[in-house]
Amino acid sequence: MRQGLQLRLSQHLALTPQLQQSIRLLQLSTLELNAEIDQALQDNPLLERDEPEEPAFNPSADALATPQTVTPTDSDERLEPRGGDDEGWGMDFSGSHGQRDPNDDDLDSGESQAASVSLREHLGEQLAMTQLPDRERALAGFLIEALNDDGYLTQPLDELIDLLVADEDGNGEVREALLEELGIALRHLQNLDPPGIGARNAQECLALQLNCLPPCATRSLALAIVADHLDHLAARDFARIKKSLGCDDDELRLAQTLIRSLNPRPGAQYAPVDTRYVVPDVSVKKLHGQWIVSLNRDAMPRLRINRLYADILNRHRGGNGSSTGLATQLQEAKWLIKNVQQRFDTILRVSQAIVDRQRAFFDHGEVAMRPLTLREIAETVKLHESTISRVTTQKYLASPRGVYELKYFFGSHVATDTGGAASSTAIRALIKQLVGAEDGKKPLSDARLAEILGEQGIVVARRTVAKYRELLGIPPVNLRKAL
Repeated sequence: MRQGLQLRLSQHLALTPQLQQSIRLLQLSTLELNAEIDQALQDNPLLERDEPEEPAFNPSADALATPQTVTPTDSDERLEPRGGDDEGWGMDFSGSHGQRDPNDDDLDSGESQAASVSLREHLGEQLAMTQLPDRERALAGFLIEALNDDGYLTQPLDELIDLLVADEDGNGEVREALLEELGIALRHLQNLDPPGIGARNAQECLALQLNCLPPCATRSLALAIVADHLDHLAARDFARIKKSLGCDDDELRLAQTLIRSLNPRPGAQYAPVDTRYVVPDVSVKKLHGQWIVSLNRDAMPRLRINRLYADILNRHRGGNGSSTGLATQLQEAKWLIKNVQQRFDTILRVSQAIVDRQRAFFDHGEVAMRPLTLREIAETVKLHESTISRVTTQKYLASPRGVYELKYFFGSHVATDTGGAASSTAIRALIKQLVGAEDGKKPLSDARLAEILGEQGIVVARRTVAKYRELLGIPPVNLRKAL
């Protein structure tokens, strides 16, 4: 076999550490980015936060210097962020693309107050105030611990007995006596607030609440429905209920209203609230007829190079290995500062491109949403589709209509009879409007909804309407029919 040398040229993409870091930062959410920066601040002494300092009050300061201010121009020209030279010591992220009204509170975090008292604490306080014997109070407290978050006792009493008489298995008399005691304790528990607590199922929960109301004909009919016809009521089989109970439409309507006013989850109001805050990365406002996107300053970290360590490094360049390590950390700090700035610049560009194409949504709402694909935005901002996907994932936009993930503005489309396309979001909004305006006694079927959409030029199949209706949480036609 003859051996030889060949020269071959080829192209390949090499992901440098800086490029890898840029890609990783781009796909992080705001909370994940802050965690990444906090870790970098701990590991790299040459990196620090550039916290704005409050100027000391000086009455004669105006005589010494006049601060430079930036005011909006008539053309609403957006400000470019102050870019940082790679050799500079700081990177200021306080500037944003667009003016922000100081009186604007769109980006203020909302506060959510969780229940301060748990269900078990609430029931325990009431139980402590009763005049029950110690044993009955202890058994009632045992049952309170067995309740789920909705206030139901899902375990049968027979199973709960096994937790109490594990050392006396096989003693039927003890188990029978304890079962009777647990039944008495359960009745004491079901007399506590809120009404319906300690129920074994939905029928018992509603019945307990009805028994707390003053006696009347409507309550009696509601109790009969809850006991034997709750499934028929859920299926809106009113004819069977009227035939079985011998009531008319008005009586049934009053009983139905009373049942619907009850709480099927009495313990849910005491459940702890899992609060999750969303920090918008950008906000959009309408200025002089144009929707302008600006970065959220509160979500933007302010980073800079530590001047003290940088000066030490300059004085000892070319020295021992420790200075080499500091030089590496200096380069890493510069990369991080630059990549963070590039991340926010990319988010701003993509967000503005999305808003430009969804202007009708911000003007008129979901019914005006237009179809949009990642490729369309990628071609506009000259980026790859994978980059657009990273930018729009877990990135949020605050607008006068609410806070939305950037992914929300992309969606599939349905053809129209004019050769155009309608967004699936807009179609869902139309279906919601049509159902909201329908006659309760003659609700619109999926086929009829498809016909109405077809009359408006939107070609959509009945199965597609059914899928969109289910996504909206709208029940089928038979469950929407009013009495």
